[in-house]
Amino acid sequence: MVSISNSILVASSLYSPSLLPRTHKLSFSTTFSNQIPAFLPHHYRINSQRGFSSVCFFNARDDSDTKLQNKDSRSEWPILRRWEVPWEWQTVSLTSLACGLGFVLTGLVEATALPYLGIRPDALTLDEKAELLFLDQGITTAAVLGIIYSVFSTYQPLPEGFFKYDLREPFNLQKGWLLWAGVGLVGALVSIGLTGVAVSFFSGETPQRETDALVRLLPLIGSSSVSTACLVGITGVFAPLLEETVFRGFFMTSLTKWVPTPVAIILSAAVFALAHLTPGEFPQLFVLGSALGISYAQTRNLLTPITIHAFWNSGVILFLTFLQLQGYDIKELLQTS
Repeated sequence: MVSISNSILVASSLYSPSLLPRTHKLSFSTTFSNQIPAFLPHHYRINSQRGFSSVCFFNARDDSDTKLQNKDSRSEWPILRRWEVPWEWQTVSLTSLACGLGFVLTGLVEATALPYLGIRPDALTLDEKAELLFLDQGITTAAVLGIIYSVFSTYQPLPEGFFKYDLREPFNLQKGWLLWAGVGLVGALVSIGLTGVAVSFFSGETPQRETDALVRLLPLIGSSSVSTACLVGITGVFAPLLEETVFRGFFMTSLTKWVPTPVAIILSAAVFALAHLTPGEFPQLFVLGSALGISYAQTRNLLTPITIHAFWNSGVILFLTFLQLQGYDIKELLQTS
């Protein structure tokens, strides 16, 4: 869902290959490469098959052990394969704490700095408020991703599959990020709908929606094209990039060192839902987090859950903007839905 806790802190103050000739490659690989001492590290050995594989935060490890393990794991379903996690639980715990503190402190610092920067909340226009929220979310995203990069740059080169954003082969049947994003989005919509029906049936009440966060943004929704663009940037770009890198790219993959991947998906989905601080929406957020985790386990490409998350978040904003332009009272619709 939408990661806007820091934005709300601000909003509250606003609203009160080889160089050898081709003919020599075979003789080189069959004679010279076999004579390389075995004690040398893998990254010093010659690999004529090495090439650009994907766009990553970090360099992916491309040694023979990783290739053999990946080859052996192809017989398994993607959701059953684990990541090669080179760090221990202490790193996971401290990094999680650092990300949480970075998220909260960034928002507090920004909210505190507003008066010292000469920014008067009551004098800002709606467009200026939207731009300020956009800047706030951008700074928060950069700060938390900076923590992730700083910690895991010490583990380079990382095994293949960590923090990968690969734009190639979007419709590949096995790992196409756009194809599986579509599958995951449809699956999430259906699953969340069924979850809502089940919760209503067993509790006798309509599930609580995350109206509080949306209500705070209502003055900006549909007010102008600038405000709409800023909200879509917050909910459709910054929030998915931040949350999927943290919850799926870091936390879920780290858990696979100790538990099977399906269990890691469930645990990360639960933490994802709890982190939104909306208890009434926990079932729906948990289902969404599970769909995001399954899609990431299938493709090992963070673009897949990011795309699902982006369409989910920005779809809500665009739909509410459409209703607003059609003359509907969206505040009343949210409160009665």
